[in-house]
Amino acid sequence: MASTVTNTKPRARTKARADTGGQVQSLARAISILKALSRADDGMTLTDVALTVGLPPSTTHRLLTTLQNDRMVRFDHGSTLWHVGVEAFVIGNAFVRSRDLVVMARPIMRRLMEESGETVKLAVEDNGEVIYLAQVECRETMRAYRAPGTRVPMHCSGVGKVLLARQGEDKVNRILQRHGLAQVTGKTLATPAQFRQALSDIQRQGYAIDDEEHAIGLRCIAAAVCDEHDEPIAAISISGPSARISDEKISSLAGMVTKAAAGIAGELGGVRPVAA
Repeated sequence: MASTVTNTKPRARTKARADTGGQVQSLARAISILKALSRADDGMTLTDVALTVGLPPSTTHRLLTTLQNDRMVRFDHGSTLWHVGVEAFVIGNAFVRSRDLVVMARPIMRRLMEESGETVKLAVEDNGEVIYLAQVECRETMRAYRAPGTRVPMHCSGVGKVLLARQGEDKVNRILQRHGLAQVTGKTLATPAQFRQALSDIQRQGYAIDDEEHAIGLRCIAAAVCDEHDEPIAAISISGPSARISDEKISSLAGMVTKAAAGIAGELGGVRPVAA
């Protein structure tokens, strides 16, 4: 009897581990599909999804169908394309609502938009990239727009550069080694020497400028929001056409955005930097 018990228990534990592993694998695969669809504004075919996530089409279709049942994805029969579903949006929106950062920042962002007349954005660093959390659009016909959830490189964005300027040398090196300094426009700072000098200037002046480095015709002025340890937790920016954000206006706009960053930091109990 003892021998029988000894032999059966390990088999039971092994089966449990295999079942759990299978469930985790399916979850990981489903998440990878959602991530792929979130990066495709126009939707994806079944074949494109399968190739992107590295799964057989049959497995991909089974997972997509399961996600569709819970409205996490949706299928457009007319175009035969898969898209992110409404429930995924609901979940993501709940995350944004739960962040004190966005809740506290939004009134200040709105005042900054009114004062500057330009679109205001809030962003954080995530895995060496910038991800936008929220924005308040200005009323101009021509205005900057970046959908919340959009990712952009750090080296060619105002919010990215101001966050990097407050990081230690080791972290800056890791991010640059991982993502490089891609030449996005003719004005992108694409050499290490140029970029290091830019970070030094940002540290000195307290704000960063994206001078058509990510998109031709668009300028951005950004300042960091710091926590109680003076560590950067987010960045706030003013963005607009370079025709409106002229050289003569940069100084006054920089003062506005650094004051707004200080206000958000104060609401969160962080450090209020000296305005430019």
